[in-house]
Amino acid sequence: MIRKAVFPAAGFGTRFLPATKASPKEMLPLVDKPLIQHGVEEARAAGVRDMIIVTGRGKNAIEDHFDVSFELEATLEKKGDGKLHALIRSISDLADFFYVRQNLPLGLGHAVLRTMDLVGYEPFAVVLSDDVIDAKTPVMRQMIGIQEKYGAGVVLAIQEVPRDQVSRYGIIKGKRIAEGVYEVEDMVEKPKPDKAPSNLAIIGRYILPPAIFPALQATQPGAGGEIQLTDAIRSLIGKERVIGYQFKGTRYDCGTKLGFQMANIAFALKDPELGPGLRAFLKKEKVR
Repeated sequence: MIRKAVFPAAGFGTRFLPATKASPKEMLPLVDKPLIQHGVEEARAAGVRDMIIVTGRGKNAIEDHFDVSFELEATLEKKGDGKLHALIRSISDLADFFYVRQNLPLGLGHAVLRTMDLVGYEPFAVVLSDDVIDAKTPVMRQMIGIQEKYGAGVVLAIQEVPRDQVSRYGIIKGKRIAEGVYEVEDMVEKPKPDKAPSNLAIIGRYILPPAIFPALQATQPGAGGEIQLTDAIRSLIGKERVIGYQFKGTRYDCGTKLGFQMANIAFALKDPELGPGLRAFLKKEKVR
């Protein structure tokens, strides 16, 4: 059973400056919810109950968002806005939240390592809130099903990407064992297109065993002095069963400005209040 999910959220969000100068990138609104809330809701819908958020300096807004806001709730209750009051309370009731600081920007692997004492000796999920995935069945729920079916220690969400983009991702080498399911034999972090073993990229969802922590402790820093999660997972191949899973759903790379805008348009079009007006606007702009 996956009871805990880790959310690395200590980065500076430099791609979105100046918007992220004083506000965490994870709090950028996707329609009317911050990016990180979409990830938390996905994990909760998969049965995860404990959310461990790795923060850093200037990330207090994340803690405030998932905390109870007595003053706001009292104001809404006084106004008689029961619907909005219930909505605000539901955010703090989503799950149990725990926080740990990543004091130095030493990479994704280091962020995960910081959660070792909170995770303990049990399998857990990692969710990167930059990757927002619109899916009928939550992607983490899909991955838990794959873990149970194949007895995997590690499950990686993977997606085909254009060959000229492989240098932006961790790329797997794997043997296809079922539709959309690969036995991972090797992986490489951000390879050059002509050196990549495939175009199957690791996307921001992981299920990991507790063995990842000693593997991370033994992983030497790579380029930029960062500890790469991919390197630690690679060291587990042969010791743990590592499965790559092509999830069902539409992924938006909200770590880029273009992907973030695309996600906002896609989610707004699905909103019953915003959709009709936005659709009319887009149609008008197309005519122009």
